[in-house]
Amino acid sequence: MSSVTVSPPVSRPHAFASVFALLTPHMAELDRFLRGQMTSFEPEIRGMADYCIDTTGKRIRPALVFLSGWRGPGAVTPDLVRVAAVVELVHLATLVHDDIMDEADVRRSRRTAAREFGPTAAVLLGDALFAHALHLATQFPTTEICAAVSDSTRKVCAGEIVQTLRRRSTNVTRADYQRIVDLKTAELFRVSCFLGARLAGFEGGYVEAVSRFGRHLGIAYQIYDDLLDFFGEEARVGKTLGTDLVSGKLTLPLLILLERLSADERMTLTAELAGERPPQPLLRLGQMRELGVFAAVSQAVEAEIAAAIGALRDWPDDAPTPLLLGLCDVLQAQVASVRPSG
Repeated sequence: MSSVTVSPPVSRPHAFASVFALLTPHMAELDRFLRGQMTSFEPEIRGMADYCIDTTGKRIRPALVFLSGWRGPGAVTPDLVRVAAVVELVHLATLVHDDIMDEADVRRSRRTAAREFGPTAAVLLGDALFAHALHLATQFPTTEICAAVSDSTRKVCAGEIVQTLRRRSTNVTRADYQRIVDLKTAELFRVSCFLGARLAGFEGGYVEAVSRFGRHLGIAYQIYDDLLDFFGEEARVGKTLGTDLVSGKLTLPLLILLERLSADERMTLTAELAGERPPQPLLRLGQMRELGVFAAVSQAVEAEIAAAIGALRDWPDDAPTPLLLGLCDVLQAQVASVRPSG
């Protein structure tokens, strides 16, 4: 296995700290719960599972569970902690698998599971995390939670499969891209909001509205993440960037770049995406800067954020609403933080 040099995390305030500060006790309970789950894994893989469950990630999906189920700053609800653990385990499993397919070296400022344990073991480790998430979901008194989680997990996997089958192909439309994002990312955001509001006992109309909010926020977040792959800095982000072009994954920044390039340049980029020519990430980043790709992609993020805000417009007085809307402000700030100068 080749060695990988990992830079230490940059010491700076967490970008989400101001919004998530009130969730400190919730996240502490979640961490205790997840650590307590390690004894459920066989001794031979316990350390591998523990390696994946670290506290350096943003934990956006558990935060959506807690915020959507917010009834006030009182005691942390055990049911919300358990279901937050379920969605986090599903998410961690997808990250393990994503890093294998992207051949990524770094995740959260350290070696990916694939680099640490090898890709074959990492595939099975991701499967084990998926399985344990569903095991936890079965421990609720009704089948509704398990049904919702298993349905969403299937959709997430379907989105990843569709994207994998489309790699190295430029026969991908914006509608295709939107569909993939809706499945692979937005679905887990949506179900996190649904589960939080549902377990907290909110009325059906609000549960539906919060679910729509989560879906649009998830789409916005994935588009931002795809933008970050070109315009971000690895030392700040803490994961391997530039993998989309290298792996032939046609994301919105690349789709827009293809639309704006000359015919000759478009043919060259198409060959890079197909794996027929070596990728030129620095050249493509320069072209994105010249052709206004960042602005066009950030407009797509803003459109989804506006749709997320609109989903909660009729529910201004419910406790979770201002907290959830704060996440939109955070995402807008994140986009602005990577905006190219000049």
